[in-house]
Amino acid sequence: MTDPIEINRRNWDERAAIHARDTTGFYGLDRVRSDDDRLHSIEAAELGDISRKKVLHLQCHIGTDTLRLVRLGASAIGLDFSAEAIRTARRLADEAGVKADFVVGRVDDTPELTPGPFDLVYVTWGAICWLPDLTVWARVIAKVLAPGGELYCADAHPSFVLMEEREGRLEPTYDFQTPVDRPLEFTSERTYTGDPTVMTHQSTREWIHSMSAILGALIEAGLTIRMFHEHEVLPWRALPMMVPSSDRRWRLPDAHPRLPLSFSLRARKDHLGI
Repeated sequence: MTDPIEINRRNWDERAAIHARDTTGFYGLDRVRSDDDRLHSIEAAELGDISRKKVLHLQCHIGTDTLRLVRLGASAIGLDFSAEAIRTARRLADEAGVKADFVVGRVDDTPELTPGPFDLVYVTWGAICWLPDLTVWARVIAKVLAPGGELYCADAHPSFVLMEEREGRLEPTYDFQTPVDRPLEFTSERTYTGDPTVMTHQSTREWIHSMSAILGALIEAGLTIRMFHEHEVLPWRALPMMVPSSDRRWRLPDAHPRLPLSFSLRARKDHLGI
């Protein structure tokens, strides 16, 4: 198999089945089934009032945040390329008694599958590294947004994801921009939740996108950057040296020079000509 997206889809189908069991409590599915509406503190502080807004949650995985968005007052559709993830999301919605729609599909096909228009497109945490071309991503978002609608995006910072930890030190390891046709190849026996299950489909393909590529793609698609923030925390422990911060977040140890580990942005569609 040579299609990198298909390689990733098989991996994520398998991860989704493991995540649905949530044996380690990483996803807090018991809370999701009850009344949990808590987003991570970064997006919770920045998202604002979304009541009565029509929201598209791109790359929603098993739909936990999609359900939280509905509980915060939005009507939401979650889209993901993993059929197994969407099956889990639909089951969670039924178990939680939350009305949310879920669609199987690639980001590229979003305008045909979920044309909108939407007041908000929501993309967060470990999402854009699975996309080869952010120009396509930005055009898709611009196409499905209503005039005046916004993208909210929060993810790992490009300057951090090119690093690896070696002997307790961060070292630049990867190019700051991965070519579309030469994705980075990784192999991992287990998923990131701590579940001990050894996966069959262990290989993935990923892309690092520079900050100029992220912002430039959105600007070229006709969106206006309304907010951009950098943060010293991540919602997951990306490297062994990281230590717990507040509110389910991770940071670099106190003795380490301060670095941005994540970013967040808002971008608005201002006119009809997209």
